[in-house]
Amino acid sequence: MKRILPLLAVPLLLAGCGLRPVFGGGGHGAVAQALGNVEVAPIEGKNGWLVRNALNDRLAAMRGGDGPRYKLVVKLDDNISGFGLRSDAAITRERRTLRARYQLVDQATGAQVLDDTAGSDAGIDVTSSEYATIAAEDTALERLSQTVADQIVTRLALFSRKAAHP
Repeated sequence: MKRILPLLAVPLLLAGCGLRPVFGGGGHGAVAQALGNVEVAPIEGKNGWLVRNALNDRLAAMRGGDGPRYKLVVKLDDNISGFGLRSDAAITRERRTLRARYQLVDQATGAQVLDDTAGSDAGIDVTSSEYATIAAEDTALERLSQTVADQIVTRLALFSRKAAHP
């Protein structure tokens, strides 16, 4: 019973400090409705296809009937660099970095309302099997695409919350 009482007090303490849930109001809240009105513009390349699909998966659950009010334009920079070296100068480790610069554009006015970046990186072991190395690079890209999409949607949600509750 001693441990339960402090856990019950946490929500009361948090309510007193002014914290609010980002998705307050659920699917009918201001943030969910704003995110539901975002259309993701096509993004070049395989990495763009992965990021766009990840973004659409996250935003599709909030889609409303009003149609898109905003367009999300994303430009990606995907880089693989070797940094682990053996004594024979062969690379043993790679780092794949995926960076996104994105703009949120109000389609009614053409005004850019948000300009930000997101990114992540992953380490890859380089093996003697070229197939295994390529598979690891592809797997890293898939994970990075999900991470970057999560960062973008989180930033859009925070932006929407600030716009709804100035």
